[in-house]
Amino acid sequence: MRLLFIVDPLERLALAGDTSYALMLAAAQAGHEVLTCQIEHLGLEHDDPIAEVVSTTVLEAAIPDEAFRVGKRQTVRLGDVEMVLMRKDPPFDVSYLHATWILEQARGKTLLVNDPRGLRELNEHLTVLRFPELTPPTLVTRSTRRLDAFLHEQGGTIVVKPVDGFGGLGIFVVRAGDLNTSSIFETATGGGSRWTLAQRYLPEAVHGDKRILLVDGEAVGAVLRVPAAQEARGNLHVGGRAVKTTLDAHDQRIIAAIAPTLREYGQILVGIDVIGGRLTEINITSPTGVRHIAALDQRDVAADVLGRLIAAATARTHA
Repeated sequence: MRLLFIVDPLERLALAGDTSYALMLAAAQAGHEVLTCQIEHLGLEHDDPIAEVVSTTVLEAAIPDEAFRVGKRQTVRLGDVEMVLMRKDPPFDVSYLHATWILEQARGKTLLVNDPRGLRELNEHLTVLRFPELTPPTLVTRSTRRLDAFLHEQGGTIVVKPVDGFGGLGIFVVRAGDLNTSSIFETATGGGSRWTLAQRYLPEAVHGDKRILLVDGEAVGAVLRVPAAQEARGNLHVGGRAVKTTLDAHDQRIIAAIAPTLREYGQILVGIDVIGGRLTEINITSPTGVRHIAALDQRDVAADVLGRLIAAATARTHA
């Protein structure tokens, strides 16, 4: 099969933990043709979605210069490849939005991972509120006064983060009595000019947040991301530690509850974050975790994920 990966520039990928690289490597090792491009290489010729791509040889290596060999740029119709994987990292900005409109024209012509309609409509932080019984108490506001009230309503400790945030950026744990509280609220809301999200602080966060990787609503693995000392965030790129974990009854209940919505919106490859049995985020733009789960579980998670995606693409062509 021909697989097109829409990614950030290859030289910027951090290969040790990059899921896109893991999937590209698995595809190459399985004999599939790997094509790559960035979102600026997408376009339309009348109603036909196209991309300016490079054929990409993918090798096992530690740095991008040794991992990728690219050919000359060529134009391909998205309908002529069997799968398009939209793996551009956030932020979800105007360019990303425009890219989803272009990809909209490819629906029904190829397997889209993930479907652009869902990428637009399912905000990674707000979508959890479709399942309020699964999430910690949450507030979305521009008001610093309301944030201060919420802080006290939730027992004196909350987590504040940007509605459009990613990668742990802009996340604060706020405690009543902290002299920086008003400044944090002003910073988080941009002085009342942008929405921010606040949630009750879950004490279990000190033991890590669980990233669960789903393909078509089914779990393929999980990793516990434990914060470093003197750090509230478990994100691995800010010093969090990857720890082996398993799924429990709370996790299974969450997966069963959200899977129908993910399928409805065409979100095939998804990462969910769970703390203390509570759903905190649903990551759909470029969910990670494959390489860390593989290292901890000693199994080829990328090949498993890719196999499921290939099966979905094959089923689509024979439908």
